[in-house]
Amino acid sequence: MPDRPDFQFESEASPPQLTLSGDWTVHTIRDVSERLAAAQKSDVKELQADCTDLGRLDTAGAFIIDRFACRAGAGEVKAVNASPQVSALLEQAASLRPEEHEEKSKTEYGVVDLLERTGRTTMSFLEETTATLAFLGETIASMAHMVTRPSKMRWTALVSVMEDSGLDAVPIVAFLSFFVGMVIAFIGATTLSEFGATIFTVELVGFAVLREFGVVITAIILAGRTNSAFTAQIGAMRMRQEVDALVTLGLNPMDVLVVPRAFAMLVMTPILTLIAALFGLGGGVFVSWLALDINPTVFINRLQSAVPVANFWVGMSKAPVFGLVVALIGCRQGLLVGGSVQSLGQSTTKSVVQAIFSIIVIDAMFALFYLELGI
Repeated sequence: MPDRPDFQFESEASPPQLTLSGDWTVHTIRDVSERLAAAQKSDVKELQADCTDLGRLDTAGAFIIDRFACRAGAGEVKAVNASPQVSALLEQAASLRPEEHEEKSKTEYGVVDLLERTGRTTMSFLEETTATLAFLGETIASMAHMVTRPSKMRWTALVSVMEDSGLDAVPIVAFLSFFVGMVIAFIGATTLSEFGATIFTVELVGFAVLREFGVVITAIILAGRTNSAFTAQIGAMRMRQEVDALVTLGLNPMDVLVVPRAFAMLVMTPILTLIAALFGLGGGVFVSWLALDINPTVFINRLQSAVPVANFWVGMSKAPVFGLVVALIGCRQGLLVGGSVQSLGQSTTKSVVQAIFSIIVIDAMFALFYLELGI
């Protein structure tokens, strides 16, 4: 039979001492836990636990002891005459303490606190950027390995992702691009009519849609639609421990989960960008025909003569990069999901925000690059 657990609490000692005896396990602590909770406590900074007569101890007993110390105000429990196993259990229980309510609710508004929060945010941004670049390198290495050994590619998963993220996204990409083209044409017609130069609406639509809006609209749609889906899918697998099961089976999660999605986005994003450019030009043709009396044939002929084809290739060159960014961030945030639903929601939100932010920043870098090249 296990020894009955007991304790003595000496609050007047320096430091206050909790003398433990008997077995403190999940099967024996029922009675002693109530007495320990009702014991007189005083505000102490450190609690000393004498484990000379302590028998067996498990995590349940360590939790009860640490909860008593926490209620007494002690920052830590110092074990005396304890085995390494007992000390390790008490340290583990202390590490799982929730943050103090006062610390959570305390808010500082001073200059020092502002500088501290700014510094923490900056360091967090740098660490996140470094981790993302490291994941990018790992992804590229896995993709290169898969190219050299195509027999290891999971073609069924690749085709399935291409259908979900590419083919199923065609209607919304085409629909939104058409109306974006209409908006650009309306703005051009309204502004240029004041100068009697409404015919230049063709050049405005051509440059804007082919060079920027077609690929950016496509990338933002994929960031909100496909990126969040990648994070949710892989995050759900993390919550159900399916990713750990893949590792147990000797499979690399990068090869199984990340590489097919990255290749699918590299293939489908340029196709969706082409569709977005065509429908964006279609929206410009529609408005020009109805509002400006510019015949579609005249619109197309002027577009061919006034808008260099290099603008089309500028937009298309951005598409694979944006597709890789969407797949990269979506998969990485999915792999970072913990075991809770709250973690899944936070990772999905963070994934979408990071993808849109990265798309805008990379597009600005592309603009500066092509400006220096004179394209």
